[in-house]
Amino acid sequence: MRFIKPSWLTHGGERKDFEVYSCNVSPDGKRLVTAAGDGHLRIWSTEAIYNAANPEYTGPRQLASMNNHSGTIHTVRFSPNNKYLASGADDKIVCVYSLDPGPASRASTFGTNESPPVENWRLFRRLIGHDNDVQDLGWSADSSILVSVGLDSKVVVWSGYTFEKLKTLSNHQSHVKGLTFDPANKYFATASDDRSIKVFRFTPPAPNSSTHDNLNNFLLETTIKDPFNTSPLTTYFRRCSWSPDGNHIAAANAVNGPVSAVAIVNRGTWDSDITLIGHEAPVEVCAFSPKLFSKDPPSEDQANGADGTQPSLVTVIACAGQDKALTIWNTSHARPLTITQDLAAKSISDLAWSPDSKSLFVTSLDGSIIGLVFDDGDLGYAVGFEENERALAKFGAGRKGVGMVEGPDGFLLEDQSKAGELDQAEGRMGKLMGDQPSSASKAQVELNGSAETNGVRATDSTTSGSFKNHLNGNHIGDATQSQAPVVDQQKAAQDQNAAKLERLKQRVTYTKDGKKRIAPLLVSGSAGETQSSLPRAQLVTNATSSNAARSDAPHSTLDLSKPFDGLPQGGLAALLLGNRRKLSAIDSDPDSRAEKRLAATGRNGAVPIMVHNEDGLAPAKTSNLPAESYVTPEFIRPAVINPVLSISQVRLAVPKLRAHIVRSLDASGNNSVVVEGASTTDPSTSQGTVDVVIEARNPTGPAATGRANDRDPARVAVTKKGQLMWQDYLPRNILLVTGNQSFWAAACEEGSVVVWTQAGRRAFNTLVVEAQPVVLECRGWWLLCVTAVGMCYVWNINTRSAPHPPVSLAPILDIAIHSLQPHPTSGPAVTSARLNSQGHIIITLNNGDGYTYSPSMYVWERVSEPWWAVGSQYWNTTDSSVGNIAPSGQGDNVDIEKDGEISRANVSAGIIPHLERNTTAEVLLRGRGYHLQRLVKSLLSREGYEGFETTVSVAHLENRIAAAMELGSKAEFQVYLYMYAKRIGAEGMKGKVDELLRTLVGPLYEEDDHQENATRKANIGDEEDGDLLCGWPRRELVKGVIQILGKHRDLQRITVPYSRVLGLAEDTSGDADAMIS
Repeated sequence: MRFIKPSWLTHGGERKDFEVYSCNVSPDGKRLVTAAGDGHLRIWSTEAIYNAANPEYTGPRQLASMNNHSGTIHTVRFSPNNKYLASGADDKIVCVYSLDPGPASRASTFGTNESPPVENWRLFRRLIGHDNDVQDLGWSADSSILVSVGLDSKVVVWSGYTFEKLKTLSNHQSHVKGLTFDPANKYFATASDDRSIKVFRFTPPAPNSSTHDNLNNFLLETTIKDPFNTSPLTTYFRRCSWSPDGNHIAAANAVNGPVSAVAIVNRGTWDSDITLIGHEAPVEVCAFSPKLFSKDPPSEDQANGADGTQPSLVTVIACAGQDKALTIWNTSHARPLTITQDLAAKSISDLAWSPDSKSLFVTSLDGSIIGLVFDDGDLGYAVGFEENERALAKFGAGRKGVGMVEGPDGFLLEDQSKAGELDQAEGRMGKLMGDQPSSASKAQVELNGSAETNGVRATDSTTSGSFKNHLNGNHIGDATQSQAPVVDQQKAAQDQNAAKLERLKQRVTYTKDGKKRIAPLLVSGSAGETQSSLPRAQLVTNATSSNAARSDAPHSTLDLSKPFDGLPQGGLAALLLGNRRKLSAIDSDPDSRAEKRLAATGRNGAVPIMVHNEDGLAPAKTSNLPAESYVTPEFIRPAVINPVLSISQVRLAVPKLRAHIVRSLDASGNNSVVVEGASTTDPSTSQGTVDVVIEARNPTGPAATGRANDRDPARVAVTKKGQLMWQDYLPRNILLVTGNQSFWAAACEEGSVVVWTQAGRRAFNTLVVEAQPVVLECRGWWLLCVTAVGMCYVWNINTRSAPHPPVSLAPILDIAIHSLQPHPTSGPAVTSARLNSQGHIIITLNNGDGYTYSPSMYVWERVSEPWWAVGSQYWNTTDSSVGNIAPSGQGDNVDIEKDGEISRANVSAGIIPHLERNTTAEVLLRGRGYHLQRLVKSLLSREGYEGFETTVSVAHLENRIAAAMELGSKAEFQVYLYMYAKRIGAEGMKGKVDELLRTLVGPLYEEDDHQENATRKANIGDEEDGDLLCGWPRRELVKGVIQILGKHRDLQRITVPYSRVLGLAEDTSGDADAMIS
């Protein structure tokens, strides 16, 4: 070991050298950067430092000097990708620099003795986010994020791509003085004067991610306090370090009793059972060497990996602090390898290893910068970085190389993939700023074949023939001609607006002295002109809870991106008129008793109800409830229970027998709400919003004959806007009614179901089931009846058939578990039962599970469950790409019927998000998933579960894709497919990528004898054309997936052949269809 201390290696001043607070070595080992109290960053050539004693060396010493800070610079760090340099100072600013490849200015700064710069480092970004000094910085292993900490107790996370602020963490209670990153890219740890180290878990953000995308990222994992309970608060830094194998954190300024020490914190358990003792004063900085070491020199076979044996590896750590001593330790010795006393005249502020671990640079507050060069065997024998990657692999570190490009076609495919992501990011920012729609959004509309971005709405151009014309590069004549008038109208409107804007720009006004002036035009975006495409914080409301069980519509959402403080006391009137008005004089109250009573009420915290009038405030007067405005629902009696329930293992609650049952249809013809006890003939009811109403009246009094065994018939009537359309009488009491534009149905107390046509004609003989119906729902031509013993019947009223035999709910209610126990226990309960447009049964339970029945395989399929909610990274019920899918059956997206069939373009949209929202509401929001969350959290840090989070997330996307195919959900299938392609491409799963592309291609390029086996006939809407998959042309799906995967060079051996077949390799225009992510 030898020391290097050149005289020129300093931040010199007029009288003395400035204090040097930080240093760092570039990833290529060619540059050393130092930061000092003179406000300068100086970049030195490490080659010149190593050759300081060589008089024949004539290379440059100082490569560059920057002084963009207005104060003392406390920290400086190179990014691991060697692209950026970041610094933080006491001016509360973080500066990011980049190396300009152009030649540097050969002139030095006027009035200084600075040597001319050799490299051209330019200020790239100034990051403002701290309220006090910035003490330390750190980059993630993949350079995706930059984290800064400071004396304002804040931890600020910046994007490593755009340098936007992603999140501010305020978990610490005092100054934060240290930061280190996990080399496996899973955690980062911060050290603070609140005598704790906090470990945060994070997922590397995407290049175009925003603050909203990271709401659930950068979460506190644990807080470590034990080794720091009595640590002194006199240190300037608490710079900790993470070992290169990812197993330990070296924490500075720890204590072992009364002795200063360095605490070694174990990963996963986050406890400290080892402390390094030997320093006489607090330790301020620790630094692990970037390489692992072996005790003995590796043999040639070990170096080549021929013998297959793993050498015993150790880590090396350097520690220094206020005692001006430097110690170097490794994990195989109980004592330090070297101790260097009085290395500097003042405290040592920072340590920096070279990438090859053969050099160590030390900076001190006395202004000195010292280099230590180690010979082979001094610290051990350094091994290659592949040993680091092998050690980090058990923690899920996925470091993949750049890969080799598969020829010029690979470059074209990679450029198109990156251009699609760039258009997507620019389109989002353009929409936010009110620009024209981006090419990504235009390509998305073109890809889906209609104006709806999710592909749900059917247009003339979405037929299979039109898609073929589009795929062949031809224009669709019919669609173009039909859209021509719309385009002309838009152009005319734009011209009119442009002319109006031009007149406003040239408006002439006159000043007081008679001079002419052009009035300035305020340039501002109207809130109604553009709508930001950025995701917004949303909250599921209860406004549509009554409709959620009867339609495929997602819940409505409230925008919580802006603060809402509610209304002041006095309500909306107080908000508009103020709440400090005096009480109006009351003639009958000369002693102001009303005012005193109201004042006494306000002292108890209550809000008195007041009314504004022209004289002031007055107490509100009570008013009598209008007669016959609301009729209380009348329960005649509980329904008669069928004896079969006494021996059935499934028992569902039977609704009570009501005197009056009313169900209304909305404007689109779908049943919307159940109105209990409302009068359909009373004009005061909300008949203006209801087109058609079906009502059933059960007899309440004795029979007209007077005999006890006789009873009057029940009456069924359908009215439209108060006018009776038809009526019928049934000899039995009615429990449930339902209907839509196609038919009407009623379920009776003894277990019979009566069906009428739209005009009131009996469609069938009375259908009799084994027990009382408890659920009666309809969808299109489909009718669902669930009985009290858990049997589900589905009938197609149009074809007078059933897609499958009656199916029991027993399998999904865990009957096998609850019925075999010695004492009866309650199982999960059914919260909703519905049908989709293809007649699939959709069931949700109060344990969070969501099921659908497969009529082709005669089995229940679990679509949603709490396991995905706590284990998948894609569980986000307010995801804009999923939540914005237009539901079938709402607004303009009503069921489109042709020859009695539901349109393929409008099937089942919103079912999967609905089931996942139910899981969130039943499990996460009610706290039922607490123990499952604890289990998953403990598994993430256990050995053997390194890829747990990735595996569960990929499996969740595969589950979504399978559910979308089973339900025939066209819009959701495309969204989930592209999300899945993006994830498996990022993870480098070559087997799954190859299998996915082969599955999507299907019968397009296979031999004729394999087409029948390759074509899926059930539930995906491709009975008419084998080129369709779940309603989408297979070629379009393959094209979108190839564009997503094209940027990954390690997958180009798989993707390039497909791109050649699709013609993407020849398309150099860059106008390919944009991806949907």
